[in-house]
Amino acid sequence: MNKIRIAIADDQHLFRQGLAALIRSVDAFELVAEAADGQSLLEVIKKLPCIPDIALIDMDMPELNGLELNTILQRNFPGIKTIALSVHSQERFVVKMIDTGASGYLVKNCDIEELINAIQTVHKSGFYLNNHVLQSIRNAAAHRNKTIRNISHIPVELTGRENEILRLICGEYSNADISRELFLSIRTVEGHRNNLLAKAGCRNTAGLVLFAIRNGLFEAGL
Repeated sequence: MNKIRIAIADDQHLFRQGLAALIRSVDAFELVAEAADGQSLLEVIKKLPCIPDIALIDMDMPELNGLELNTILQRNFPGIKTIALSVHSQERFVVKMIDTGASGYLVKNCDIEELINAIQTVHKSGFYLNNHVLQSIRNAAAHRNKTIRNISHIPVELTGRENEILRLICGEYSNADISRELFLSIRTVEGHRNNLLAKAGCRNTAGLVLFAIRNGLFEAGL
């Protein structure tokens, strides 16, 4: 089984060392890069023979902060899924990171088990949103009207089939799973997924899940 290739960017030396040691201790993981800031991580990644699967990035760093680094990674290395690690738990930070393409968001005092689970879930399903993040998104969405709006707050309309597929995506169904569930070809499912991404203005699966929750189109269990 191929190991999950992981990169780390964090300017707190002791925290980065501890995180690196944790990654090395998990048989299914392989630490392929670490850096003290976003710009340095980009330089390291450019020299790797194979890009990482997952990047664990701090929100507050010199040179490039987490938001800036995530934006560049999504543009230049779309195959890398990012998980933000931050001392900030406020909803506005969570939403900003997911809106720029992050696949997950964890506060730095999370349990080791949750971090490992988040990495594995993001690698498998493309997103990881824990209960705290989900509740924060719901709280923010409760103050908005019922019109479905995309990431730019522009009203959009979804077809019945798009709503159906969106709920399955949020349930961690793959394209192949959705194809079997709805008796559609995989190409048709991919077409609907791409249409959903375009309408929602999202970059990836995590963004679609956030879009669905904010607009009351999917209720994830707490």
